[in-house]
Amino acid sequence: MTTEQNAVIAAGLRKRYGPTRALDGLDLTVPAGTVHGLLGPNGAGKTTAVRVLATLLRFDSGRARVCGLDVRRDAERVRERIALTGQYAAVDETLSGRQNLILFGRLFKLGTRAARLRAEELLERFGLAEAADRSAGQYSGGMRRRLDLAASLIRTPRVLFLDEPTTGLDPRSRNQVWDTVRELAAGGTTVLLTTQYLEEADRLARRISVIDAGRVVAEGTADELKARTGGDRLEVVAREAADLPEVSRLVARVAAGPPVSDRELRRIGAPVADRMTALTETVRALHDAGITVEDIGSRRPTLDEAFLHLTGRRAGAPETGRVPS
Repeated sequence: MTTEQNAVIAAGLRKRYGPTRALDGLDLTVPAGTVHGLLGPNGAGKTTAVRVLATLLRFDSGRARVCGLDVRRDAERVRERIALTGQYAAVDETLSGRQNLILFGRLFKLGTRAARLRAEELLERFGLAEAADRSAGQYSGGMRRRLDLAASLIRTPRVLFLDEPTTGLDPRSRNQVWDTVRELAAGGTTVLLTTQYLEEADRLARRISVIDAGRVVAEGTADELKARTGGDRLEVVAREAADLPEVSRLVARVAAGPPVSDRELRRIGAPVADRMTALTETVRALHDAGITVEDIGSRRPTLDEAFLHLTGRRAGAPETGRVPS
């Protein structure tokens, strides 16, 4: 894929805060017109990466291009083509929702009439029209977040950086943000989304980069990342803990890897190559052995399990000794 087909390219990015390496050789490629997820625990380097690519933070070494422009040499031209919504709403709480958007429009050099028209469009789009004349300080957290996102879209950007855009939102507000992200991508905007919400990455991103300790440790579609945990799994919950050794032995017959036992939950789990065959044969074997189980089933691995497998931590868990991401 050529440079023109990639909206964001980073190669070997490094950034230190004193002795701490926030970015440690980060490589990232985001095709134009796609939603790309940047997933990682607290302190992994997600926010630092976004700030570098959005020209807000100078990096120590490496290369970065956004919209075909060098982030370091052409910072002003890059800023003309991008928008950024950070982790915290940046609106003026003393102004109304409408006044905030008009102000941003004027800052983006729109004429007075054009700024008003754009403000009305965005208020309607984000479900804020009825609250347009209330001060932003009276908005709920979800409303402020939507207003903040609307402000970043005064001009339709070629690349939109969303740094944990739905943190703290209720499910309804989160779904509204997701719908907007999908609309933007369908219209040709490239979206780089950092998140700790695994469902968010799974639902929105065409591809996901898992970042840990300042570098990308895995990349692929959600299904490809899930497959790294060993594919489908068979799980059996025994009624009696005393039956676990025999259940483990029977599961091992059909497993593609060693069974894992959780005595507290009375559960045996193992990866399998053919989940339906494994399930059928295990049910038959358990019946023949006279073992009663509380539950048995096959399922695909979750993105949470893939993340845990790749980083050794769950999303949202901090990395000891690192600066905020």
